[in-house]
Amino acid sequence: MMRELAGKKVAVLGLARQGVALVRYLAGKGARVTVSDIKPAEALQVEIRELGGMQIDYRLGGHPLEILEGADLLCLSGGVPSDLPIVDEARRRNIPLTNDTQLFLEETPAKVIGITGSSGKTTTTSLVGMMAKAAAEQTQGGRAWIGGNIGNPLLGDMEKMRKGDLAVLELSSFQLELVECSPQVAVILNITPNHLDRHHTMEAYRQAKLRILEFQTAQDAAVLGWDSPETRMLQSKVRGRCVFFSMSPKAWPGDGAYLQSGWIMAERDRKAEPVIMANAVLLRGSHNLLNAIAACAIGTAAGFPVETMAGAIASFRGVAHRLEFVARRRGADWYDDSIATTPERAIAAIRSFREPIVLLGGGRDKKLPWEDWAALVRQHVDHLVLFGEAADLIRRALGEVAPGERPYTVAMVRTLEEAVREASAAVEDGDVVLLSPGGTSFDAFRDFEERGGRFRRLVEELEDGES
Repeated sequence: MMRELAGKKVAVLGLARQGVALVRYLAGKGARVTVSDIKPAEALQVEIRELGGMQIDYRLGGHPLEILEGADLLCLSGGVPSDLPIVDEARRRNIPLTNDTQLFLEETPAKVIGITGSSGKTTTTSLVGMMAKAAAEQTQGGRAWIGGNIGNPLLGDMEKMRKGDLAVLELSSFQLELVECSPQVAVILNITPNHLDRHHTMEAYRQAKLRILEFQTAQDAAVLGWDSPETRMLQSKVRGRCVFFSMSPKAWPGDGAYLQSGWIMAERDRKAEPVIMANAVLLRGSHNLLNAIAACAIGTAAGFPVETMAGAIASFRGVAHRLEFVARRRGADWYDDSIATTPERAIAAIRSFREPIVLLGGGRDKKLPWEDWAALVRQHVDHLVLFGEAADLIRRALGEVAPGERPYTVAMVRTLEEAVREASAAVEDGDVVLLSPGGTSFDAFRDFEERGGRFRRLVEELEDGES
């Protein structure tokens, strides 16, 4: 479906990265664009400069209902809740709602791989993107594009895309809750509690994720995790080909990727091929091995040659702020896992290390359970430093710690800077210092990338003898 946007009045809520891409795209199509953001103009100067020269009507510092007067379309940036009063009013007035993902899926000539899940999206999307680029170079069958929630909205690149290209998109529940199109290859890695501060209930969050499958056809493919009953049972909702992935030998009919005798295997059209030895995966943690297997299942669904999948895995060293090694200071290795914005992801990070751990946790809570995190911290973390809005909540979840039991020390501070100082005072030779917050960054930073970047600078500024 192609939308006619020329001359239409379109309101955009939110002027973050996706909002800027939306405004630029809509204005380029000849729409009359009004932008509304709850932040005042002085807090949005970078974004406003990016849109310099365009005829944009700015309504900043709130979401006034008058921007809906005569509006033909209301577009929401990814961080804007769909239950705001202004959004409810747009529904009451029968003003259509959309977002950058929907507009992209409607109009791109490229085949799309869409990847969602509660965890592992960014790593898997990045690895699949490497596979896609290698496959495109080998077959000379078009160009690969990587973006979406991973930080690069692809609306601005759509004019360069051609039939035969492949777009690999990371898709969040926020983006999916408004879509009425599905990618040709739709991937649900896992579904576990996340973003309940936004979706309010687990069922609402689940339904947002499932929209990635809802509009597929019999010619499309879905890739699902076999090891989780939550995703395995979704095969009944798949309209086309169903491809699974697993950390165990294959236990389903049909295509997929799995672990067998130390090898990642890929099976396509009843032909199984070894891709690469599991110990060749360069990233720490069993969760990253599962991400590599998932990427192979996606590559199988997309038709990538096995050698391009193997080559990508062998050279993939991860992405920024995801169990990323920063530096060695005071005899300890410091790791940035700022992307871990849920307790579940922090758990996966903790399990990736056998060394004694000094853990930095905190940020802003998403209204998620911390009990399993607390149990693991009591087993594996020597020193715990809590910071940010959620520090008190997390401390209560941990409960009382008896003398001589882990964590041996618990420090409570306000800022990341103070947390790094506390960690520096606690470390001993051979320790790992791990920033894996379990909460979002929005209490003090723009996003997890800014938080991770600040952590990196603080660590690099430490002297080896500093305490």
